[in-house]
Amino acid sequence: MTKGFSLLYSRMLATLLCFIIYGCSSTHTLPTATIYPAKTDTAAAYNYLIGPGDQLNIFVWRNPEVSGSFIVRPDGKITTSLVEDISASGKTPTQLARLIEKRLSTYLREPIVTVTINNFVGPFSEQIRVIGEATQPRAVNYGQNMTLLDVMIAVGGLTDFADGNDAILVRIENGRQKQYQLNIEDLIKSGDIKANVDVLPGDIIVIPEAWF
Repeated sequence: MTKGFSLLYSRMLATLLCFIIYGCSSTHTLPTATIYPAKTDTAAAYNYLIGPGDQLNIFVWRNPEVSGSFIVRPDGKITTSLVEDISASGKTPTQLARLIEKRLSTYLREPIVTVTINNFVGPFSEQIRVIGEATQPRAVNYGQNMTLLDVMIAVGGLTDFADGNDAILVRIENGRQKQYQLNIEDLIKSGDIKANVDVLPGDIIVIPEAWF
C-alpha cells in the first residue's frame, strides 16, 4: 500500500466515522424561550406575586382543621385539606384567599380566608436575572423600589474583567424586548449616583467582558 493511498484511506475512514457518529442523529434548533412579561410596569404599581417554592400560611377563620402551611409546587399549584390543585402562582395573597374562599364555599358556610407568606421566591417572570461578569451572577428576588445599585450589591458587584459601562438592561415592554444601556462601572466604582436607575420585575442585566 503506497503512502498516498494510505493517507486517502485514512481520510475516507475518518469521514465515514464522522458520518456514523453525527449523521445518524441530526440536531435541531430549539424555539426561542417563551416571553412571560412581568405584571408590573412601574415601581409604584408593584404587588408581590406568589411563585413556586413560596411557603404559604392559609388561615381559615373558625376552621383550624383546614388551615395550615403549604408549599407552592413547581407547577404553581397547592393542595389544601379540602381543595386540590389550586393555582397559586402569579396571584397576590389576597387574590388567592378569595379563590380559596370560593372553592371552600362548597363545604363550609361563608368561609373567611387569610393568606400570608413565609418564604419569598416569586415567579421567574418577576425576578431580576443578572448574567455575565457579575461576581455572583444569579436571579434576584425583586423588592419594592429596588434600584440598579441594590441589584449590584446583591450580586457582589463586578468582576475584574467586566465592562460595566457597556452593560445592558433587557426589559419586556408591550410584548417586545427593549434594551437600555447601563453605566454600572460609573455607579459602583466612581460613585456616580446619576447612573443609578430603577429596575422592575423581569429585568435582565447583561454585563459583558472587557476587551483589554
